[in-house]
Amino acid sequence: MNTTEKVIIEQFPYWEKAIGSIPAPQSAELMVFVGCGTSYNLALSLAALSNLAGRSAIAAAGAEWLNRPAALWSRWQQTHVVVLSRSGETTETVAAAKASRAAGAFVTALTVEPESSLAKNCDRLIASPTHPDEGIVMSVSASLMLLLGMQMIGLQIPHSIVASARGLANDLDAALSKAVTGRSHFVFLGSGPLYGVAVEGALKLMEMSQSMTQAFHPLEYRHGPISLVDEKTAAIMLYSADQKAEEAKLVEELREKGAVVIGLGGPGDLELNVDFDLSLAGLAMLPALQILGERVAQARNIDTVSPRHLTKVVTLA
Repeated sequence: MNTTEKVIIEQFPYWEKAIGSIPAPQSAELMVFVGCGTSYNLALSLAALSNLAGRSAIAAAGAEWLNRPAALWSRWQQTHVVVLSRSGETTETVAAAKASRAAGAFVTALTVEPESSLAKNCDRLIASPTHPDEGIVMSVSASLMLLLGMQMIGLQIPHSIVASARGLANDLDAALSKAVTGRSHFVFLGSGPLYGVAVEGALKLMEMSQSMTQAFHPLEYRHGPISLVDEKTAAIMLYSADQKAEEAKLVEELREKGAVVIGLGGPGDLELNVDFDLSLAGLAMLPALQILGERVAQARNIDTVSPRHLTKVVTLA
């Protein structure tokens, strides 16, 4: 077991410590969740969850919000900007936090490093400690920032989700075979707040195993991308309860075209139960997607402790 796998498996006590009440966010016309890489993927899910909870929100990549915020929201100076960063040192996100505050926006930092540059350049800090052995691949920190952000927008996180997420990851791990890990094209499909989790699953597998991965809204997949599906494809469907029937139809089409399908919360070649509704399902699924990335990397003899071309913190001169 390498360090990456160890940290994924050992993340759940850190969830327990992070579950609790967080005061409501600053009142503003719009919330903007800002991040880079994994943090941006989490921002996509948090923005969707915020909208569903009645708080208008968008997600923005760090450099986009830094360089052209008006292209994303014309009254960007009146927003509440929630900046996500594991390290709190990512160049674009720290600069975006500083620029937003200078323009009059309220800035909340969501990080696992309470002494970081980001933590020192915000109006409000939300943080929780992460696993000290976490390396380049972001796993427990991603789960923690998603959990903290969900609580910030008012979602109640039950302690039962810890055992459920652990069980789902273990069940997926036990069910994996070369029929899945030996594929060379991976597609992650998720709708609404699950879209950001699907994008994160794709990114995780891409950076860990150097495989070709894609992520889409499920019902968009027929509109062009499905042309790539063949016997080398593995699709991971993150089922949403309100679209499950339509998503299951797509899964059957993919299987007919040669894909092997993992169904999280619905039908597939591997069908795994998810205990929570749309608002909490993404958090419960995230560790399972992290394990999937590790297992595919192992099948390709790739060490995820030192992913090619990657560093733990992206800083620009």
